[in-house]
Amino acid sequence: MAKRDYYLILEIERSVTAEEIKKAYRKMAVKFHPDKNPGDKTAEDRFKEVGEAYEILSDPQKRGAYDQHGHDAFDPRARAGAGRGGSHDPFDLFREAFGNSGGGGGSGGSIFNDLFGGGGSRQDPTGPQRGADLRYDMEISFEEAVLGCEKEVSLTKPDVCEPCRGSGAEQGSGRKSCQTCGGRGQVVSARGIFSIAQTCPRCQGAGQTIEKPCQTCKGAGRRERSTKVKLKIPAGVDTGARLRSTGNGEGGVRGGSTGDLYVVLHVKDHDIFQREGDDLICEVPVQFADAALGGEVEVPTLTGKTTIKVPAGTQNNSMFRLKNRGVRNVQGHGVGDLHVKIQIEVPTRLNAVQKAKLAEFSALCDAHVSPISQGFWEKAKKLFR
Repeated sequence: MAKRDYYLILEIERSVTAEEIKKAYRKMAVKFHPDKNPGDKTAEDRFKEVGEAYEILSDPQKRGAYDQHGHDAFDPRARAGAGRGGSHDPFDLFREAFGNSGGGGGSGGSIFNDLFGGGGSRQDPTGPQRGADLRYDMEISFEEAVLGCEKEVSLTKPDVCEPCRGSGAEQGSGRKSCQTCGGRGQVVSARGIFSIAQTCPRCQGAGQTIEKPCQTCKGAGRRERSTKVKLKIPAGVDTGARLRSTGNGEGGVRGGSTGDLYVVLHVKDHDIFQREGDDLICEVPVQFADAALGGEVEVPTLTGKTTIKVPAGTQNNSMFRLKNRGVRNVQGHGVGDLHVKIQIEVPTRLNAVQKAKLAEFSALCDAHVSPISQGFWEKAKKLFR
């Protein structure tokens, strides 16, 4: 299915400024955010779509490439070496656009309260509180990154206390007005002619205390717990890619939703392959006799060995391309290519017979055999005149 035009998605003209792009995105992102449309798959898809459009159009270089080549600018099958398309998590883009106040699937700040019906008021300290998001840095091998894999993350994090279900109170118990601050959440102390209001040290500003704290979590509503999270890493990821695991962050308090887990990937270097976008480069040593005479050369790929034909007279650093032998694009835009770079190997540790044969061969060579050398010295003669 063909992608829609990014400008149409954000309902803007192609001549708009960067600020107008951001304004349009904020409007559309709020309209289709999953928190505002629970269970609506269409709205969720639109939310991801406007996020992708915003990531491209908010970046001057990506926007320029898109204006010139459209979606083909980020499709390696259409334009070799082009920039990479949108790859950020749509919730991350939402956070950035709203000053890091937006939640990742749950309301956790004043921006969300304002957008989704909170009226901009302060969060109720006695009400539900969403758990914090967590970050986990994971190192994976080159093969795992380009081929995809499944990994398991072990975490120790605050999780909802099961006996009290996050309330912090023993079953059958409740809350009462704080005796220290009288339910105001603040205590006022006089120092000379000044009065200083401070957060109540007993109720931490809630204005209420628990009658009988839960014996398991001591009234915190959460306790440390070790857990394991399974992740499916898609083929084609690279260093810096972020995976979002919904609901695997810190547990919420008093019925609040659980935060999310963000896994940041770091890919190890490979001994043979170098990666450039979705393409791979591999330097293959070839004996000078094989390069001179031509023939078949064995080369490695991600899925095993294969052979390529090199013509007679192949020079050092010659490049050969194997189509669709590179990395699968993480956005689904096909597969990159494998570029084989020939490195002609000069023989060492020659024995007497080999040296004699090589000297005999050298004596038989003339300018016709080495046209590149001849051309070089013809040009160099100008320096000595």
